[in-house]
Amino acid sequence: MKRLAIAAAGLAWLSFAQPADAYLVEVMTSVAVGDADDHAQLKTALQSAVDGVLKDAIAFTPTMVVVTRAMMVGERLYIRLLIADEDGEKTFKDLAGPDGDAAAGSASPRI
Repeated sequence: MKRLAIAAAGLAWLSFAQPADAYLVEVMTSVAVGDADDHAQLKTALQSAVDGVLKDAIAFTPTMVVVTRAMMVGERLYIRLLIADEDGEKTFKDLAGPDGDAAAGSASPRI
């Protein structure tokens, strides 16, 4: 009977806990690029792709956008983005470890 009372008290206590709303998503997109050697055109294409994802695919306000990978295949630029809101950014930094450099090292853009 004592165990049942303890279990009931524990469940009652847990019912008041609310999960945190943290958004941390990874998105891959692509955009056509005519000349891969033209850095201005690559920059414009990258900005266009990121803006398109933030406008059309993400339903929250991001505080962090990181290009984790970018590569040219033929005439298309493929981009992988890590996007987080404020709470998701905190979660990402907590997962990176105490030095905080693990996230920056793994998220280096490659063009």
